[in-house]
Amino acid sequence: MSDTPTRLDVQRTTAPRPQQADSPGTFDMLRREVDRLFDDFLPARWRPGFAAFVPPGAGEWPLAPAAELSEQDHSFLITVELPGIDPAAVEVKLSDGTLLIKGEKTQEKTEENAERYICERRYGAFQRSFSVPQSVDTAKIEASFSNGVLTVTLPKSAAAKANEKRIAVKAA
Repeated sequence: MSDTPTRLDVQRTTAPRPQQADSPGTFDMLRREVDRLFDDFLPARWRPGFAAFVPPGAGEWPLAPAAELSEQDHSFLITVELPGIDPAAVEVKLSDGTLLIKGEKTQEKTEENAERYICERRYGAFQRSFSVPQSVDTAKIEASFSNGVLTVTLPKSAAAKANEKRIAVKAA
């Protein structure tokens, strides 16, 4: 036999090009989505390596303090949660059929050498307003503050109580 090499037909194909840096690949998009999920559920300030980072707005009050409105036989009650606030810093006003509750929570003291890594306490001004029904006797509105909860009592007027009428509900 001869030692001549035999020829094989070889098809040339081009190898797939690596993805460009400016176009995100599937894994890059997945990584970004996972990072976004972690950001939604676990703020960056709680993750290891980010202890000193506090996102913007972390020390501000939410838009309004939590409130609850209820109706009793002779009055309406508005309760507002204001934990850690001095009662003297809370103002309750009635103007043109609107009850306005506003105040401010101030920081008690600052420590010059303290290093805070997490600060979840909120400081600053807040306000909340409510429309007062015409059936309220505005001359008898009262407000009390106990254990961080403001309670505003809006008594119904005698005329409003007299005008109440129960309507029977009939089955169809």
